[in-house]
Amino acid sequence: MTAGSFHPAIARRIRKDEALVRALKEIGADAGMMIMHAQREWASITFSGVRHSLTYAFDGAEAVAHAERMIALLPEHEFSLPGQLVADAAVTNIEHRIEPPRIVLDCELLVLDED
Repeated sequence: MTAGSFHPAIARRIRKDEALVRALKEIGADAGMMIMHAQREWASITFSGVRHSLTYAFDGAEAVAHAERMIALLPEHEFSLPGQLVADAAVTNIEHRIEPPRIVLDCELLVLDED
């Protein structure tokens, strides 16, 4: 999906979402496949943003090692997303199969708009 053919506000949101997905790929060394990405608007009295729910599948021994790295790094990772702040990032569920090696991760991220 590219942002070029959408209303400007929607295009900005798509670009922001793409930046988040790229950052998550880097944490997982692009070894996992995103199999679900849902989002819902979030707001408090002082902040607004989006809560992202993502599921990644990591298949094979090497990919599983990257999944384990993602599990360890995600909660404390310092994201660099223009115009956004990741207020919370967590792995909320892990399904691990030994043979053949596979890990499926559910992640939740609260991303606030800085502007």
